[in-house]
Amino acid sequence: MHAGGGSLQLITEGESRNVPFAAGQCAVSAARPRAALGQNLFCERGLRLAVDAPGLAALGEVRFGPLSPPAWDVMGPFCAVPFLQCRHRVASMAHPLSGRLVVNGRDFDFDGGRGYIEGDRGRSFPSGYLWTQCLFEGGSLMLAAAQVPLGPAAFRGVIALVRLEGTEWRLASYLGARVTALGDGGVTVRQGELCLSARRLGEPGRALRAPAAGVMERTVRENLSCPAAYRLTRGGRVLLDLTAENASFEYEYP
Repeated sequence: MHAGGGSLQLITEGESRNVPFAAGQCAVSAARPRAALGQNLFCERGLRLAVDAPGLAALGEVRFGPLSPPAWDVMGPFCAVPFLQCRHRVASMAHPLSGRLVVNGRDFDFDGGRGYIEGDRGRSFPSGYLWTQCLFEGGSLMLAAAQVPLGPAAFRGVIALVRLEGTEWRLASYLGARVTALGDGGVTVRQGELCLSARRLGEPGRALRAPAAGVMERTVRENLSCPAAYRLTRGGRVLLDLTAENASFEYEYP
């Protein structure tokens, strides 16, 4: 969303559609996950779609069970740093779903599913970044690595959360984590005895509008359902070794 209005983007395996809304039709809360665009509502209890636009007809509701936020803010002390280009927030690592959507005549049944909620707030996405998220049996994970401008300098920041059988593992720049390998659609992050790697195995994905200097004019590639490989070790002991078929992945590095 920007001063001139907002937009709703809906991505499925087969298509990506974007619907603009005038500023008077948009209301977004910075304090909690809540946004309204026309008759479409997104909040901590669920979402409602009512879209009838060229190329996109979407109708239905999805209800969320209790959200499961991180133990504490994923940004750590950086949540208090002013003038950051982009601020990341994870509202729920995993929560139950129920409901149904009909998108361009196709039924999507969410009964018994699980959801994840995160968001970004700021004027621009990083010039180069990797982001991935995955829900799997017994857990959930997210990882982001990005070029972070800070005044005249920049550094490669990283944040990662892995929920595994009730335990939350966190790797972050403010905890000493660093990127030790980056390229070919993947990344490796180390923090003391912890080592987390993630690699996209599918294609780059579909076009997604992203902010650049406060205007939604940049195009990035996002894959919301692709194969990806993850591995988490601690002191040589394997905690997670996963190849997922329905991971989400963005890789915006040359």
